[in-house]
Amino acid sequence: MFSRPKPMDEPLAKTRRGFFNRIAGLFQQPKLSEETWEELEALLLQGDVGAATTIRLIETLRAQVKPGTLPAEAQLMLKSELYNILKRVQRPYLPDVNDRLLNVVFMVGVNGSGKTTSIAKLANYHKARGETVLLAAADTFRAAAIDQLKVWGERVDVEVIAQQPGADPGAVVYDAIAAARSRNTRVLIIDTAGRLQTKYNLMQELHKLVEVSRRRVHEAPHETLLVVDATTGQNGLSQAKAFADAVSVTGVVLAKLDSSAKGGIVFPIAEEFKLPVLFAATGEHLTDWSEFDPQAFIDGLFEH
Repeated sequence: MFSRPKPMDEPLAKTRRGFFNRIAGLFQQPKLSEETWEELEALLLQGDVGAATTIRLIETLRAQVKPGTLPAEAQLMLKSELYNILKRVQRPYLPDVNDRLLNVVFMVGVNGSGKTTSIAKLANYHKARGETVLLAAADTFRAAAIDQLKVWGERVDVEVIAQQPGADPGAVVYDAIAAARSRNTRVLIIDTAGRLQTKYNLMQELHKLVEVSRRRVHEAPHETLLVVDATTGQNGLSQAKAFADAVSVTGVVLAKLDSSAKGGIVFPIAEEFKLPVLFAATGEHLTDWSEFDPQAFIDGLFEH
């Protein structure tokens, strides 16, 4: 039986108590000083906001702040700028889902990022909306990946189309599309390999899978979601860049947000990758999943 996802609230508690709490503390001082800006820059960098995004934020805020500006007003400016970074790229997930007979969604990301559990939660999300779902185990490089996806498929009561380990991933995608059509399935979610040891091979494989789906389904894939582990910080971003280079990523799933005391990684994702964060995965349960709301995220970070 599927369960409805939870709102994105409690998962931010750890982040709120972490570095964003320290940022809020800066603006409780009697007045702004040069030390305030230096400390803010250091905290943003520590919180995985990234160098380029941090520099632009500080420059923008310093240009806005006038003599006599109160610290509380400067904090509101910071919140507004952070919101704007996210809002500029935000968009709905699969906005035309009901306009197509079959929607094809690719899931990409490095091994260990939380990709497989995110696939299960996304399947649960679609079932909660009354949409039929099918999963495809196109990560045939690891036998464990196939088995793990099958286990999650059973938990969420969704069929998994799979072949033997080492099989051609393109054949899996081909079969899965045929199965989805024969079952009148609304959404097909495809797991892909997450190995980065041979970037060229990874790119070639992803390109092949995209072409297989495109030839079989009009304008497929309709979403390509990059799963990013919130706890890996800037290292996760550099790894994720390989996938952005390999395939046209359309949005991001931020996994393990509940385990991160930082959370700032969402801002360079939006600023540098120009990608919207569409979902936040916040735990091991199927219900630990929510649509990403920039305003709710910003408010949650600074709420005490």
